[in-house]
Amino acid sequence: MDSRIIDSAKRWLGDGYDEQTKNEVRALLNGDPKELEESFYKTLEFGTGGLRGIMGAGTNRMNKYTVGMATQGFANYLKICFKDLPQIKVAISYDCRNHSAEFSQIVAKIFEANGFYVYLTKELRPTPELSYAIRHFGCQGGVMVTASHNPKAYNGYKAYWEDGAQVIAPHDKNIIAEVNKITDISQVKWEKEAGCKGVIEMVGEELDNDYLKDLTTLHVSEECVKRNPDIGIVYTPLHGCGVTLIPRALREMGFTNVHLVEEQCVKSGDFPTVQSPNPEEPTAMKMALELADKVNADLVIASDPDADRCGMGIRNDKKEMVLLNGNQMNSILTYYMLRRWTATGKIQKSDRFPYIVKTIVTTSLISDIAERFGVKWYNVLTGFKNIAEVIRVNEGKGIFICGGEESFGFAAGEYVRDKDSPITCSLICECAAWCKDNGMTLWGLLQMIYREFGERKDWLRSYTFPGIEGKKKIDGIVENYRLNPPKELAGSPVVEVKDFQNNTYYAPEVELAKSNVLQYISEDGTVVSLRPSGTEPKIKFYFGLKCKEGEDVNVKAAQLDKQFEIK
Repeated sequence: MDSRIIDSAKRWLGDGYDEQTKNEVRALLNGDPKELEESFYKTLEFGTGGLRGIMGAGTNRMNKYTVGMATQGFANYLKICFKDLPQIKVAISYDCRNHSAEFSQIVAKIFEANGFYVYLTKELRPTPELSYAIRHFGCQGGVMVTASHNPKAYNGYKAYWEDGAQVIAPHDKNIIAEVNKITDISQVKWEKEAGCKGVIEMVGEELDNDYLKDLTTLHVSEECVKRNPDIGIVYTPLHGCGVTLIPRALREMGFTNVHLVEEQCVKSGDFPTVQSPNPEEPTAMKMALELADKVNADLVIASDPDADRCGMGIRNDKKEMVLLNGNQMNSILTYYMLRRWTATGKIQKSDRFPYIVKTIVTTSLISDIAERFGVKWYNVLTGFKNIAEVIRVNEGKGIFICGGEESFGFAAGEYVRDKDSPITCSLICECAAWCKDNGMTLWGLLQMIYREFGERKDWLRSYTFPGIEGKKKIDGIVENYRLNPPKELAGSPVVEVKDFQNNTYYAPEVELAKSNVLQYISEDGTVVSLRPSGTEPKIKFYFGLKCKEGEDVNVKAAQLDKQFEIK
């Protein structure tokens, strides 16, 4: 055992740390050396999106002290950037995870002790509402306490800037630098001192009302909903905070046949009914699918714990319920929005240029749809903050219709600068009503899109390698592909290799930041991208096939899977 790890742990037995934390550290010192090493071998990194880690005592764990030190660093940077303001304002919310409410209170008190005006939600609320609140209240920053869809042992927080988006360059690196300067808990302002003008204001129903009212302006087929209010809908929040807004949003739209998975409406950081609270995982949707068959629902929707992403299931032509992937969901919604904007004259009447945004690992079907409707499109790096950056750059010049990424993130309109499951779920259900009004189903709409643009097969393969050794393995895999790029993809010669870490690429008018992503494009249009996850111990491979008529896409897909298999 490295003596520095033991010394670091023993410092947590000193003044300033509470007795519960000291007891946890004593147990680590007398317990499994591997767990002690994982807890103290480094400081939990404040990354470009904020904090995320396993909860527990230690420098490499999510706890009140690592949260407090990170928040003080963030506060110091806000004071540098907004030094001329009479008072800096921030908004804070939290999800259902264990300790999320406690961490949000700690974050709020530290901002208050630094003299900030703090808007803190009274109860757990979705991430998109936090994004909305930042701009609504004229804040300079914000924090959402969440670990998104990570396993129950994790917590974290996302850091936001004044535009309501997660922080990007140069602020992300600059915040990290300020956080790294906080090396001891004594540097944290834990409590407000006499004369400090900091304030914490609790916000609740009024914010909900304003958020939902603004989102209603984004709907494009209200009359279809009035004619088809009985669309059968099953919704599950997967124990998360989507339950606080999404059922209400659907009711206020006029849907009368909404069924909730009651067992999963229990807000719990233990996620007792699922192995993983991730709508990307079919097992997480099991109870919702069973209820859909029981009540003969037309579609299933699910939001993740912080309710920024959502998954969906629809009935195919055999009346069987099937789950859609994120690319299919985004394709349906993009087609629907652009078709309705065109039909209602919104595109033609706009005094700003309309546009959509996708990420480089999201299906090219999205850009094909945009071109078909004569709408400008942008291709950005993975992460919704990059979509939000395009919205910021185009503010006042363009009008953002919608955008999304393959990992079940989607948003419409400019009120929210992050993934937004309340509006996504609402638009999915509205699209179902529009389909019924036009004599088809959501499945029929997807097949119609494939007939017009060519069938696509897009999928993801993830490999998980946890811990210190896992990070080394992931780094080695990426570097091997960087130095030895494939010459062909399932038999088609590679014609373009993109290394987003070592070269500069542009979306129209927007320079893409450097990122550890590799992408290979073959002669027949096959695209394979790989990147290590920024929030989980995973390496991800993204595959995209555009199918030719008569081609057995499953054979080609199997070839690609085998070619990039990691053992």
